[in-house]
Amino acid sequence: MTTVVISQPMYFPWPGFFELIACADIYAHLDDTQFSKGSFTNRIQIKQPDGRAWMTIPLVEKGSFKEIRRLEAADPNFRSRHRDLVRQALRGAPHLDQSLDLFDTVVKHERLVELLTASVEESAARLAITRPSWLRTSDLELPGRSTSRVLDIVKHLGGTRYVTAHGAAGYLDHEAFEAAGVNVEYVDYSLTPYPQSHGDFTPYVSVLDLIANAGPGAGGYIRPRTKPWREFLAERDAQEGPKA
Repeated sequence: MTTVVISQPMYFPWPGFFELIACADIYAHLDDTQFSKGSFTNRIQIKQPDGRAWMTIPLVEKGSFKEIRRLEAADPNFRSRHRDLVRQALRGAPHLDQSLDLFDTVVKHERLVELLTASVEESAARLAITRPSWLRTSDLELPGRSTSRVLDIVKHLGGTRYVTAHGAAGYLDHEAFEAAGVNVEYVDYSLTPYPQSHGDFTPYVSVLDLIANAGPGAGGYIRPRTKPWREFLAERDAQEGPKA
């Protein structure tokens, strides 16, 4: 069985995202889709003593109507500002130096798409996630959109199992995948607590926080598991309750 995961590039994503990555044999950065304002492509939260703050890369023309691979930073000085934010927010964390080293390694990339994909791949390496091979969908030159294109990519890569994040439940044609011989599963985030500064634990901050606080043991908090799509949708519908 070959497991494929496809997701848009993200900027130092939250730890749960790496549980999705850890499921993959092949991971495809969806870099040739249109940038969605408000997504996590160019922003993530950092936990500070007084709460969480957004760490956002400003985009030329706010990224309007551009593919992710064509995004440009509006101000190259975001690198130094973000480094200062990470250093101040995580000051006192036992492995801050490892987190800053990861940050410095990633932001050396000039092209924004290179920086975004590196923030995923380099972070996965620091978490000792070595399983997936990496590629970008723009290199496949497969046309189409939405669920049909996702299925075409999975089949092109020889995938027999597709693991995805929860947002796909709103558009994915699960039956079409099954008809093509591809099992669909959803990542079941563990939300595993790790030692964390500044009050009550939250998993919804950058992986930089996990690495700064857990260091070489950070990968031990990444615990991948999945649910078959029927089970996932049934549980989601039960939680949402009857529709009006």
